[in-house]
Amino acid sequence: MRILCIDDEPLALKMLESAIRDAKPDADVTAFRKQADLLEDAKQNGCDIAFLDIHMRGMSGVELAKTLKEINRKMNIIFVTGFSEYKGDAMDMKASGYIMKPVTVEEVKAELEDLRFPIIPKKNAKLRVQCFGNFDVFTPDGAHVRFERSKAKEVFAYLVHKQGSSCTTREIFAAIFEDEPYEKKLQNLLQTYIYAMIKSLKAVGAEDAVVRSYNALAVNPDVLDCDYYRFQELDAGAVNSYQSEYMSQYYWADFLY
Repeated sequence: MRILCIDDEPLALKMLESAIRDAKPDADVTAFRKQADLLEDAKQNGCDIAFLDIHMRGMSGVELAKTLKEINRKMNIIFVTGFSEYKGDAMDMKASGYIMKPVTVEEVKAELEDLRFPIIPKKNAKLRVQCFGNFDVFTPDGAHVRFERSKAKEVFAYLVHKQGSSCTTREIFAAIFEDEPYEKKLQNLLQTYIYAMIKSLKAVGAEDAVVRSYNALAVNPDVLDCDYYRFQELDAGAVNSYQSEYMSQYYWADFLY
């Protein structure tokens, strides 16, 4: 679980960070005083939960939350403030929670146990895969898996979409290259994308997330914590998080249920 927190007052930030660490000792917690730094970190490394002070110089916590939701619409936002009049603005953001200062460990624990988008990783998962909204892939601690090529990421997305079914390279080709002819130059390019995909997975210790056989590939669902798969199992958190958007960036991605 990766948690970011921000307050532009040093003492308040120290108290907030300390309360989060005490409430969730096994979480990856990073504290910020500047909004731009938190945004950059969220873009680069991912974020499950963000504790945001509402009343800050420059960009307010509510404005910051709107930008974070553009990065990941299922990010859990918990607002922190000493001013009760901001509660209406915070709730309009459909936040996960709201804490009045001074922050206590008990209040943080209560919010973490009642998240708007529950985080329920599989114990043996090597990757956390997000299909609802835009497709994205994370390590168990919440860091983005970096794919050197966007098409390499799309190949992995297609395999996830097929839910462990074996896919021939020709089938993958048809999805990735749409109406392009099945010619040697593009076949070789597809192999480059596949190699890049395997390289990215190997870099995070998840090479076995893809099973290779002669002229075919498949994902290994047993090592994935995937919202789409949990939806199929009627997991309450996954069902509640689905909002009619599935792998939005890919034309071939039809929601199958």
